[in-house]
Amino acid sequence: MFEIILIKLCSFIDVIVMIAGRLASLLMPLLAFVVAYEVFSRYALGSPTVWAFDLSLFMFGYMAALGGAYAQQKRAHINVDILYLKVSQKTRSVFNLISFSLGIFFLVIIIMVSVGKYEEAIEFDYRRQTEWAPPMFHFWVMMIIAAGLFIAQLSRDLLNELFYIVTSRVLIEEENRDGN
Repeated sequence: MFEIILIKLCSFIDVIVMIAGRLASLLMPLLAFVVAYEVFSRYALGSPTVWAFDLSLFMFGYMAALGGAYAQQKRAHINVDILYLKVSQKTRSVFNLISFSLGIFFLVIIIMVSVGKYEEAIEFDYRRQTEWAPPMFHFWVMMIIAAGLFIAQLSRDLLNELFYIVTSRVLIEEENRDGN
């Protein structure tokens, strides 16, 4: 029964992270359009926009931050495999537990700082120091969401590794996580 609950929880996290990652990837064509429009406006029309730089900066930040958990899900982050590939699977799981725990600790700090920055941005109406001067509060909301998604993914991976260490069985096969 406990194993079924863990599988359902891990699968739920996988779906949420996958949806968020795919939605974040939809910002890429929008970003390309904004940059192309700015280039056209600046060079063809001789009238640059005041908003394109800030908007493209925000969209890139959103894609990078919101894509972090999805990259973790797909194991797309960079690893240093010199020692990792030479040890047993159980030792790799211990390495993963350590790195996932450190990642969660770091991301909790990011959430705490982001909550404080969000509150400041609302209280003092922080804005970008540009001609367009868009508000900054939404950026901190996105950081909280992105770090929360990453924590969820790392927690899911941590549960998978703990299950393997305790039972010597894989909770969820990795190849089933890519949607194929």
